[in-house]
Amino acid sequence: MKGVVISVLVVVAMVQLMVRPGEATISCEEVINLVRPCASYIMTGIGSPTVACCNGLDQLRKSATTTADKQQACQCAKDAAAGFPMINEQAAASLPTICKIHIDFPISKNINCQE
Repeated sequence: MKGVVISVLVVVAMVQLMVRPGEATISCEEVINLVRPCASYIMTGIGSPTVACCNGLDQLRKSATTTADKQQACQCAKDAAAGFPMINEQAAASLPTICKIHIDFPISKNINCQE
């Protein structure tokens, strides 16, 4: 029994060391996959975002909880948006409102993600 307790404590300590404070735990790949269903709406601004788009934004909100995660998610979304010159900035900025989801940063090419 003593060996099991020590093993559990070692595993917990290892997990704590794997994620250092101030480091983001969300990857750009995750952010892009979550926002990808919004692409057609962001590009055209026509109609409404899909349910998959709003669900992806909600999952992004739930995944990016720390300041480092929010900054990372913001920078990933910004970098992805910069790769598409035809983005409708107004449509992108309206996504959280339309989806009724509060996220701490807009999806935009022009935001400072470090604030």
